[in-house]
Amino acid sequence: MDHDKVKEFLGRFVADLGAAGAAGSVVIGHRLGLYRALAQGAATPEQFAERTGCHVRYLTEWLRGQAAGGYVSYDPATEAFSLTEEQAFCLADPDGPDVSAAFLVVLGYLRAEPRITEAFRTGEGVAWHEHDEDVFVGCDAFYRPGYVAELIPNWIPALDGVDEKLTARARVADLGCGLGSSSLLLAEAYPRTSVVGSDYHAESIERARKKAAEAGSGDRVSFEVASAQTFSGTDYDLVMMFDCLHDLGDPLGAARRVRQALAPDGTWLLVEPYASDEVEENFNPVGRLYYSGSTFLCVPNGLSQPGGRALGAQAGEAAVRQVMADAGFTRFRRAARTAFNLVYEIRP
Repeated sequence: MDHDKVKEFLGRFVADLGAAGAAGSVVIGHRLGLYRALAQGAATPEQFAERTGCHVRYLTEWLRGQAAGGYVSYDPATEAFSLTEEQAFCLADPDGPDVSAAFLVVLGYLRAEPRITEAFRTGEGVAWHEHDEDVFVGCDAFYRPGYVAELIPNWIPALDGVDEKLTARARVADLGCGLGSSSLLLAEAYPRTSVVGSDYHAESIERARKKAAEAGSGDRVSFEVASAQTFSGTDYDLVMMFDCLHDLGDPLGAARRVRQALAPDGTWLLVEPYASDEVEENFNPVGRLYYSGSTFLCVPNGLSQPGGRALGAQAGEAAVRQVMADAGFTRFRRAARTAFNLVYEIRP
């Protein structure tokens, strides 16, 4: 046994265990708005307590722990804590990636650990709607900034002729829309286009309808409770699916329904997690993140539904391409990519 390699492994263990424990503190910062409060300027724990109205002793421990993890900066000369411009962008900027929301998702799905452990023994599924509310709210908060940054500026222009159709007047279906952020973003960018969002999760659809009403988009954006295999409507110019095909028990059935629902010259915009077809190439920090989420959310949900296919979050392009071929699509190409996603253009 190589003792240096043992030390290296234990070092990785300490880092992972510390990160796992720190997840709760990040969520506390998210819920209480502590990051946004700290972005206002450097502060000692006492000053931060006055600014936030929270208890100074709790804040002291929270600030020190955040600094130990590199999420907050510390000046020994003044004993004040602060956020760098980069930290503030990632943690406190309304237009930033809102990385703290991702921890909300993780803590949410970890609450299902006893059920997932049992599912390992039985092979039974655990459905999306059976998870803690933090999973739904956290996913929306975390993914929305990515949609803001990519959907209108990059993904739509990467599709052949779609921007022109949406500008003129088009009909769009947004499948697995969750809380409706993607539907509302598209409708806001293209005032002549109508969007129908659908999701099997009734609670998410209720929240989406409230968001549409608050945004004043109710005349052009509607939402329905429906699965990807049963959503209503036909002759859509564009069908969108964001990070959800791999969650389905019957992705082939969904693909066949999309093909039926598209206009003859329609386009399916499919966004899936970034993954290589070579399994070992996914053994990296992003792959680890996705495999963890897939173990608790994606695969259990797929196994809970008719079909039980469970592609999982790291299915890769070849698996997705095969589903499309089996569904009868004749045109499939990778239109764009980010560090976290692959973007496909699929046409009949």
